[in-house]
Amino acid sequence: MTKNPFARAVSAALLGACLSASVLTVPALAGIKDYQFQLVHQEAKVGEAVVAVRLVDKRSGKPVPDAVIFATRLDMAPDSMDEMVTKVEQVPSTEPGVYRFKAKLSMAGGWRLSLGAKVQGETGTVEGKLVFQAVK
Repeated sequence: MTKNPFARAVSAALLGACLSASVLTVPALAGIKDYQFQLVHQEAKVGEAVVAVRLVDKRSGKPVPDAVIFATRLDMAPDSMDEMVTKVEQVPSTEPGVYRFKAKLSMAGGWRLSLGAKVQGETGTVEGKLVFQAVK
């Protein structure tokens, strides 16, 4: 039995081409950067307010339900008042992928809602800083 070195080289090249082609056809997995928080409304009333936020998969534009929101902060950083902070409480939502937060907005102006969330099946944290206006 004689082995042709050229035949072995061609076989190896074909095998390599097949393996690399199969890698290219595997769908790309989502990364934490593929998710984004978006405000549902750009304004809220001064006083007791509910701010609604949508978590979206940027690749499909679809809302992402069942994320775990674990970090929230609401302050007036857009108006250069970082120290003006208010408590934020997550409240139930009836719409999948929409997360609602109740807060007391003490004055009109720019407010920044900072969020951190875990998305099921993903490694890492989705972070967002959303700016809206409190109006009288």
